[in-house]
Amino acid sequence: MKRREFLLYATCGLSFCIRPGLVKSKAMDNDDITLFLCGDVMTGRGIDQVLPYPSDPRLYESYVRDASQYVEIAEQANGPIPKPVDFAYIWGDALNEMARADARIINLETSVTTSNEYEGGKGINYRMHPKNIPAISAAGIDCCVLANNHVLDWGHEGLAETLNTLSKAHIKTSGAGNNLAEAQAPAVLEIGGKGRVLVFSFGLESSGIPSYWAAKADRPGVNLLDDLSTATVRQISKQVLAVKRAGDIVVASIHWGGNWGYPVPSEHQQFAHQLIDNAAVDIIHGHSSHHFKGIEVYKDKPVIYGCGDFLNDYEGIEGYEHYRDDLALMYFVRMAPDTGKLVRMIMAPRQIRRFRSNRVAEEDVFWVQHVLNREGKPFAAGVEVTTDKRLLLRW
Repeated sequence: MKRREFLLYATCGLSFCIRPGLVKSKAMDNDDITLFLCGDVMTGRGIDQVLPYPSDPRLYESYVRDASQYVEIAEQANGPIPKPVDFAYIWGDALNEMARADARIINLETSVTTSNEYEGGKGINYRMHPKNIPAISAAGIDCCVLANNHVLDWGHEGLAETLNTLSKAHIKTSGAGNNLAEAQAPAVLEIGGKGRVLVFSFGLESSGIPSYWAAKADRPGVNLLDDLSTATVRQISKQVLAVKRAGDIVVASIHWGGNWGYPVPSEHQQFAHQLIDNAAVDIIHGHSSHHFKGIEVYKDKPVIYGCGDFLNDYEGIEGYEHYRDDLALMYFVRMAPDTGKLVRMIMAPRQIRRFRSNRVAEEDVFWVQHVLNREGKPFAAGVEVTTDKRLLLRW
């Protein structure tokens, strides 16, 4: 088959300018809360195959029947991967920076299960073996948002095992559950001496989530929104205000939109603004696109419309190179709990190479800067490169 055909099928603040090796950040010296956010972490399929406990590699895709083929394609592109890798391998030296945040939140876009109850209508089914969960724990992840289009790839049995595995690993979740109440409930992150972060997770059909995956009062599933209407905002507002206390930071993590394309739909922007205006939300954490999108700061609240992928198994698959989906961003968002306002946002560019997060070349930092400035222009937001080749948001 053609390489482009293959891809079309296969891809479905920290306040510092400090040198690596220092153990403290300015965020640790005050009452502000610094969150690490990123987009899709897809540790299933090819990545799962190089971890210590690979799942059954059988796939049910039209073109690929064995997950190890994704490993072979990546190795052809960038060289051998030392199988099996240790659990921390996939994060590379990004671990040092992540450790400086007060909490770490990711969109875990895979089922964590040994279930063979594959979702036949989807075509692409991501799973990671439960014994590989230390690969998530190794990064000190505090919360996995799960309202996405891969968490039910291996059925209700797979979802139940995913929730159970994450719970046993002491990793909080939001956006999926054994019933609607669980799926709608926020993850509550206690930040010692500083306050709480409440993480709500929502999904939309536009991201590829089947409508029948929606959780019901008596059925497992994801927290799937019917639409982006004012009525939906009112519903979310009730949920937030039922648990939010003074000084809490509320994150609305939303899986929305397609995989490719920079434009931000007007309804996404309107919905984000309404969540901030009327639902007491402080941070919009958007994801689904395989590349990062523009950033807005609305009423001193950060709106990340698309974080882009952080880890995936797409190496060596051609077709959308102009988006540079091999480049990823670490978002460090520093918030003031007393006001709920953004203090600073720093982004650290990374490159996905050999199924690992790596440092980027200097020219790639400036490429990312160019794209973020171009896409942020409609929102009056841009970035400047710091002395240590990170990106500081200006608005």
